[in-house]
Amino acid sequence: MSQTHSVLLVEDDQADAYITQKVFCDIAEDITLSHSETGESALEWLATRQAQGTLPGLILLDLNMPGMDGFAFLEQTKGHETLRSIPVVVLTTSASQGDVDRAYALGAAGYVVKPNSIDDFTHYMQRLVGYWFSLVKRPD
Repeated sequence: MSQTHSVLLVEDDQADAYITQKVFCDIAEDITLSHSETGESALEWLATRQAQGTLPGLILLDLNMPGMDGFAFLEQTKGHETLRSIPVVVLTTSASQGDVDRAYALGAAGYVVKPNSIDDFTHYMQRLVGYWFSLVKRPD
């Protein structure tokens, strides 16, 4: 039996969320991708999952969201004793060096600027999943 891995996507744009979900379905059958549209709802989802003992192994985070933006979400998760160990990869349209620097200073594990083509996006996600899976110990 294969192990299922959990990813949380924090993304307010429905089109970007749909594309990300489609790409993940195409590249990895053993990934469950959950989606929250706001930083606040993502924190609530994480609190529920923490209580159940089923936190995700990876968070993909957009920066530009209404209400709690990605930076505030990143600061909250990295300031939380249990959540700080979850790698957070920023997935955003911002190529600003200031945003990149700030994300890494707040504890992001990676920073990906959303590419313009679906082929490039699929390639980036394949590399990300390949790297992530290489770090996760598989059961014997």
